[in-house]
Amino acid sequence: MPEVRLVGPNGEQVGIVSVQDALRLAQESDLDLVEVAPTARPPVAKLMDYGKFKYESAVKARESRKNQSNTIIKEIKLRPKIDPHDYETKKGHVVRFLKGGDKVKVTIMFRGREQSRPELGRRLLVRLAEDVKDLGTVESQPKQDGRNMVMVIGPHKRRSEHKAEARAAAGEKARRERSDQA
Repeated sequence: MPEVRLVGPNGEQVGIVSVQDALRLAQESDLDLVEVAPTARPPVAKLMDYGKFKYESAVKARESRKNQSNTIIKEIKLRPKIDPHDYETKKGHVVRFLKGGDKVKVTIMFRGREQSRPELGRRLLVRLAEDVKDLGTVESQPKQDGRNMVMVIGPHKRRSEHKAEARAAAGEKARRERSDQA
């Protein structure tokens, strides 16, 4: 590009100048000419220390990654004719995953003649969603996927909120134990 919109080292607007003039100004002030907005018309360039710019952008990227939480999808598999005790056990797993801040993919596996009765699986999934509605909400309604029926339940709270609560509870427990010993 023949011209750039130049920004000074302290953030002040210099104006639209030719690339040669911008490079000359950068050499005179012993700084680098860094293109910060290449898609703008004309492109925006700034006089700055490039090493410092790279370091600060790396720190920002690290901070944003630290605050970002990965969504983990746990999967629970059931059969349409599940025993009541087995259902309670599987429901306990779903509750544990939701309390941990994870999404849960519940899969009903149909075999043989069970495939002709998909309403059994749908009823079971709706029942499970009702049982855990205080911990999570249904993100994708039950749908048939070949021999399986799938539903996804997401937690009300994010994973990071669960971790913060767990840390606070652990800290409270430690304080109580210290006060009991004293």
